[in-house]
Amino acid sequence: MKIILDAMGGDLAPEAPVLGAIAANKDFGAQITLVGRSEEILSVMQKHGLNDLPEGMEIAGAEDVVDMHDDPGTVIHKRKNSSMVIGLRLLAQGQGDAFVSAGSTGALLTGATLIVKRVKGIRRASMGPAIPNKAGGNTIIVDCGANAECTPEFLLQFGLVGSAYAKKRLGVANPRVGLLNIGTEDSKGTQLQRDAYALLADAGEKGLLNFVGNVEARDVPLGAVDVVVCDGFSGNVLLKSIEGTAMFMGSLMKKVFKKNLFSKLGYLLCSSGVKSMMKLLDYHEIGGTQLLGITKPVIKAHGSSDALAFRNAVKQAMDAVEHDVTPELQQALGKLAAYKEQTVHD
Repeated sequence: MKIILDAMGGDLAPEAPVLGAIAANKDFGAQITLVGRSEEILSVMQKHGLNDLPEGMEIAGAEDVVDMHDDPGTVIHKRKNSSMVIGLRLLAQGQGDAFVSAGSTGALLTGATLIVKRVKGIRRASMGPAIPNKAGGNTIIVDCGANAECTPEFLLQFGLVGSAYAKKRLGVANPRVGLLNIGTEDSKGTQLQRDAYALLADAGEKGLLNFVGNVEARDVPLGAVDVVVCDGFSGNVLLKSIEGTAMFMGSLMKKVFKKNLFSKLGYLLCSSGVKSMMKLLDYHEIGGTQLLGITKPVIKAHGSSDALAFRNAVKQAMDAVEHDVTPELQQALGKLAAYKEQTVHD
């Protein structure tokens, strides 16, 4: 298995991607192609006492870099020699099994769509991070930022994509799919939510997915559903709110534990548990988010990823290759197309 890694993407590039790749190669036995400026990559290695690339690693030269301010719609043509574009082309050509980048989300989404291509039938690729929930499992949020404006059909496809992902990656036999809304009644929300509800409910009746209705934001981390469907704007707000709450609670707990000698002693007894809990929502530990609906695994790492985050992003890419959701998704899309055709004839 070979993972292609954008060595120039992210705030801490190229040092963080290079060191993360070396760690992933050592810890997971990953074969990795680093895409970027060869001299800068080798300079990072020499800085850390490495004169040669570890076995299983190679460099693919790329002299240009996608800037965070570049227009995503034109980046493929204007930055065709960039590490991101060359990395995506290597993936499309079959010279790797997955691609990881911490560069511009918009540029990566556009590049993956136009170069690697979407699964046949998918209108828009989406981002679906899995967050831990109170029930002891995970909840997938689709979409969480790739598509700020959506149509009801997009949301229906997000439900199908999320359901396929939950089955293959999380091992959930019959994922519960809910639509993010301001209430549980089917009349709640804007026209987008009401129309999407009708499509999802119809798909549920046809056995395409297990739609359980609307779900409020407060119930998402409680494990009310396995997949929560939403437009990218709402999904991003939901995800960032959960992350912010986790950070706030973490700092609040530290403050409480430091209050006096007895609370400090209490912290010593439960510190390992607290640290384990905080890791559950730490992007350094999670690694990144897969772009769902793309024919091959493309992982978007956090823009501020350090070496640990890149190491874990490579691991997530390896898991995505091993548990390919494409066949499951194609089956669901095929059934949806068949039902649509039958409806037209009827």
